[in-house]
Amino acid sequence: MRKVSKIEPISPSLPTRKKVAGYARVSVESERLNHSLSAQVSYYSNLIQSNPEWEYAGVYADNAVTGTKASGREEFQRMLNDCEAGKIDIILTKSISRFARNTVDLLETVRHLKELGIEVRFEKERINSLSGDGEVMLTLLASFAQEEVRSLSENVKWGTRKRFEKGIPNGRFSIYGYRWEDDHLVVEPEEAKIVRLIYDNFLKGLSAEATEKQLEEMGVKSYTGTHFPNSSIRAILKNITYTGNLLFQKEYTLDPISKKTRKNHGELPQYWVEDTHEAIIPMETYQAVQAEIARRRELGALANWSINTSCFTSKIKCGLCGASFVRNTRKNRAKISQLGERYTFYGCGSNKKGGHCKCGTIRETVLKEECAKVLGLPEFDEDVFSERVAKITIPVTGTMLFEFTDGTSLEHHWYRNARKESWTPELRQAASEYRRDRDTGWKCYHTFTHFIKCGRCGANYRCQTHRRVDGTVVRSWYCSAPTSVGCSKVGIREDILRELIADVLGLPEFDEELFNQQLAYATVPADNEIVFHFLDGHEISRTFVQKRQMPRQTEERKKHMSEVMKEKWRERHAKND
Repeated sequence: MRKVSKIEPISPSLPTRKKVAGYARVSVESERLNHSLSAQVSYYSNLIQSNPEWEYAGVYADNAVTGTKASGREEFQRMLNDCEAGKIDIILTKSISRFARNTVDLLETVRHLKELGIEVRFEKERINSLSGDGEVMLTLLASFAQEEVRSLSENVKWGTRKRFEKGIPNGRFSIYGYRWEDDHLVVEPEEAKIVRLIYDNFLKGLSAEATEKQLEEMGVKSYTGTHFPNSSIRAILKNITYTGNLLFQKEYTLDPISKKTRKNHGELPQYWVEDTHEAIIPMETYQAVQAEIARRRELGALANWSINTSCFTSKIKCGLCGASFVRNTRKNRAKISQLGERYTFYGCGSNKKGGHCKCGTIRETVLKEECAKVLGLPEFDEDVFSERVAKITIPVTGTMLFEFTDGTSLEHHWYRNARKESWTPELRQAASEYRRDRDTGWKCYHTFTHFIKCGRCGANYRCQTHRRVDGTVVRSWYCSAPTSVGCSKVGIREDILRELIADVLGLPEFDEELFNQQLAYATVPADNEIVFHFLDGHEISRTFVQKRQMPRQTEERKKHMSEVMKEKWRERHAKND
């Protein structure tokens, strides 16, 4: 039998009011009375609020901002964010040029709003972005607006070049040490003294950073009344305006749309105007400073006497990021600092600037030893090293690529033995006494700390201590990598490890002194297998079986424990009832 269902008619819903917003923009060069920002804001506010079918969503206005970039317009970006939040249905704007002068930005924005179902109305062109021919008309008219920008830019550039040819600067620029009086630069005496001090310090060998500290101690402020940074000091040292002359078109704009600038290295003509104002710095002094800048740039850190340099400075490079290795000094890894002596090491300079380079570090003592081996010397000689070695590249820890001054190269491998160098027997004894006398909570170091490495992920093995029921303490070593890495958590008992080391060394029992003298490190490539790496380069592999802490439970004991647990469960539930 047929089944018939009645479908009730849907009553038409009342049309909802559209949320309408206006967008206005004026630039510095186009601001006029009838098209001022306030006039546009008032116009759209009255227009939207007077329409009963519209709901006022606000007016977004950018003042003195170019329309060639969407990223630099705060109000424009705020309007787009509100569109994505569903606060706007329709956007009203005066013309395409007010909305955007960049064709790509215009089309991308309109298409994005179209996907959101938001309509953009351009009053002057009478274009609706949701209409069928809206995008075609927008493309054509936006191209005209963009080309208008290019034409205006070329006209401005032509006028600027004509002023340059007459020796007239393009506006009044700000410069420390001078003030503008009418159309002329006049020396500011107090600031001029600081400029001369900056030049004198540089020629005396001081860096910009040293001068920055001096000016801070003197209480000297920059042109804007804030801290005098070393970047401003470097800019002053390179500014030829202090010689009483002007150089025009030192930079130029690549494109009026992107507004990217580039230093002029001969691509466009420059204009040299002599004796335009009073000089603060003689031309001879300025030229001497430029020669000194070039010399320091060529020498790098070696040119600055205030930097702690050595024969390795600027010669050791990171193989991952290309940065130079820098010299660092710190105490040994001991919380009891009075026991730790200071040591020097080299590490990638990018890490000091917030980087995370993984090329590792190398102690200065190890670096000198390995360099002596490569150069065939009984001990390290700075003069021989400086004469024969041009550069050392460290791609990873344990590898050094030597480039010699004669054009040859050599790959050298070394072993990182920093733990054994820093954790001396004397320091061990002193630290033991310190921990015994004080409740420091300091993490203990054992004989095999940093000695065992995982053959799967490369992480170090860490010690875990277990206390048995009878009170005996058992130490075991496990991979320190997190479980998510996928490494096996099968460890090795320390007593077994000591037996294996005694076996590979041919000893009746473990000897720590011989252990430190012969073994470099050990790796665990698989469960129940360990490989010992000797300092002379050879390896010995051993297999091991973990000792069980207690015998396997018998079936009788398993049955007994099951009955005990059941009885406890019954007692607990009887109390709850």
